[in-house]
Amino acid sequence: MSDNKRPSRQTRMQSEKNGKSGSHSTGSIIKRIILWGLSLIGILVLMGAVLFFYYASTAPKISESELSSQVATRIYDSDNNVVSELGAQKREYVKSASIPKELKNAVVSIEDRRFYKHHGVDPVRIVGAAFSDLTHSSSGLQGGSTLTQQLVKLSVFSTAASDQTIKRKAQEAWLAINVERHYSKAKILEFYINKVYMGNGVYGMQTAAQYYYGKNLSQLSLSQYATLAGVPQSPTYYNPISNATAATQRRNEVLDAMVRSKYISQSQATAAKKVNVQTGLDSSHGNTSSASSADDSNNKVIDSYLKQVVSQLKKKGYNPYTDGLEVHTNLNMDAQQHLYDTANDGTVAFQSKDMQIGAAITNPSNGKIIAMLGGRKTGNVTFGLNRAVQTDRSAGSTSKPLMDYGPAIEYLNYPTFRPVKDISFTYPGTSKKLYDFDRQFKGTMTMRQALVQSRNIPAIRTLQDVGMSKATKFLAKLGIKPTSSSGFELQNGIGLYISPLQEAAAYATFANGGTYYKPYYISSITTKSGDSYKYSSTGKRVMKSSTAYMITDMLKGVINSSSGTGTAAKISGVHQAGKTGTTQYPSGSGVSSGVMDSWFAGYTKHYSISIWTGYDKALVAGHAVTSTYEKTAQKVYRSEMSYLENQNPSSDWSVPDTVSVVSRNGQRELEVKGASWSDTGTSDKYAENNNGSSDADSSSEVIVSSSSSMSESKQDSENSSSSSNNSSSVEQQPNGDGDDGNTDATQSTDATTTDTTSSATTSTPTSTQPDSSAAATPGQ
Repeated sequence: MSDNKRPSRQTRMQSEKNGKSGSHSTGSIIKRIILWGLSLIGILVLMGAVLFFYYASTAPKISESELSSQVATRIYDSDNNVVSELGAQKREYVKSASIPKELKNAVVSIEDRRFYKHHGVDPVRIVGAAFSDLTHSSSGLQGGSTLTQQLVKLSVFSTAASDQTIKRKAQEAWLAINVERHYSKAKILEFYINKVYMGNGVYGMQTAAQYYYGKNLSQLSLSQYATLAGVPQSPTYYNPISNATAATQRRNEVLDAMVRSKYISQSQATAAKKVNVQTGLDSSHGNTSSASSADDSNNKVIDSYLKQVVSQLKKKGYNPYTDGLEVHTNLNMDAQQHLYDTANDGTVAFQSKDMQIGAAITNPSNGKIIAMLGGRKTGNVTFGLNRAVQTDRSAGSTSKPLMDYGPAIEYLNYPTFRPVKDISFTYPGTSKKLYDFDRQFKGTMTMRQALVQSRNIPAIRTLQDVGMSKATKFLAKLGIKPTSSSGFELQNGIGLYISPLQEAAAYATFANGGTYYKPYYISSITTKSGDSYKYSSTGKRVMKSSTAYMITDMLKGVINSSSGTGTAAKISGVHQAGKTGTTQYPSGSGVSSGVMDSWFAGYTKHYSISIWTGYDKALVAGHAVTSTYEKTAQKVYRSEMSYLENQNPSSDWSVPDTVSVVSRNGQRELEVKGASWSDTGTSDKYAENNNGSSDADSSSEVIVSSSSSMSESKQDSENSSSSSNNSSSVEQQPNGDGDDGNTDATQSTDATTTDTTSSATTSTPTSTQPDSSAAATPGQ
């Protein structure tokens, strides 16, 4: 018998059983995994459903009135009075029976192809939109929201990105389902067509038909219906008046969608595409007209302020024309009206109707912008050039406290009696000489005298002592920064390129004792759904109280001293401080007399005001500001500050305990307590006594000893300089720091800057401001 015996039948059966057992075991594991997966999905679905219904239970109510009415954003002043309504427009409501079928088909095709099949929320649409997002393709749908959901959003919620949350989406879906239960498809489409924003302040497609074509909806062509249906997705971008290319592309997309939905044939679409999208546009805008329920007379008065509020709302993600917000601002309407009247009704004389103004007023205690004027005699322009936030004009000598003397006190402990030299000066590394308006030199004088009389050479010499590094740090803390890595130039010590708003906020820091508040317009926003958001500016101490007080004390003399340059701003009984600034025309400009710009920045403990006056086109013949009108800025300031102080009088500033009052040559002077100064005969040195006190806090720089402070100051100059003989080179720099997106000017080195009664010719830039229809651009 062979040794290779076949396995017995019993053995074979046992092997087969074991094989089946292993297969059965593997199958059980797979089944368990599937069951666990399904269970997990079920749990997630259940949790999602619970969360959905929880959110739905907190959804706001929605009424027919909200579905059919206009949505206006109300702007309030600081006294809770409505001063403007955005989105309030004469609207011609059109009933469903009067809406052409072609328009309904166009809207449904591009906005919600399955509109007649879903019940408010469309799972197919949601999946399709998600797939499109994942594959970066387009299915012809506009996201996952149905037309009904869009109607709910327009009626109840805002379009801000902050409102696009899971909770909001759940509430939106729930309300859409409820709207579908209570209203027919025809009625929902009627609500939508009458509510959507169509650009240019127009709401509803019937009003849009009049605005764009001067006709009623029933009179339009297929091409025009498709154009209107395409506008709501982006009313500005798809505007057929201002952007024909984009409007044409969008119209054609609508026509293609109508073909896909079988509402029109391909030949009809092709014929409609051949029509110029601007055919039939009506420049007179038919029978549309503004009909705001707020006082229309406010529009001109608050135009510049309102322009910035709208800009801020958009930056926060809101659409102020469709979101139906309640926006509370810091606007003091009485102060605004008085400022407007002062500049426009002859209270203060201007050289001509073309002479312009930019003015800003802030509250030093909190940074609130309480009034703003961006121009005068502007006609019916809406949201015109706002000169209060433009940064393309030199602020002249109003820059001296900010860049020269403020840092000198803060970092070098200069006393108000510190000797400064008004002697011949040549810009380091150049052959350009610096002069004052009188082309004279007054020798040695005190820092107080130099600032009160606004002498240029002592200011620039002081800036050299401080050094560009420290001056730049000081300015940065006041919200003033250069716009490129090249930094500030030495000449900016007598001419920074900043806006009246920036300057008012910076001077407010002196007014309140050393705390900087970023200026702001909006105090709160409440959405249609009732969510409220409050805003404020958090103050940050950026200089010692001794610095703020000593600058203020010297700037009082600018207004009160007989030798001061700001005597036209004097107000009897008002405790105030301020600084003048003017800029001269550069040599070679052909202008032999008059100035380009005239500024005044002044403040009390309650208000900080900065005012620029001049011409937009400074180089046009007759646009030089003559000596008679150089003080117009001071006079506007005096009128406005007199009004404000009469409403809310300010007390005088108290001497902080870190400042010593001393007598020098029979004059009241100030010094930082604990600091000492001595004249060695070769250089000026200022030391801080080791036992002295300093009120710098964590946000201020630490004051170092005399030797290191002076050596660092000299180091900044000596990096490119040999000595006070001015052989150092000058850093190049751009000018100014813009606000709310305004264009910054770029500085050249071939112009002249002076102050009114004691300014000087220096190589600072010429800047010509554009007219109100153009974007701000730097001068040559």
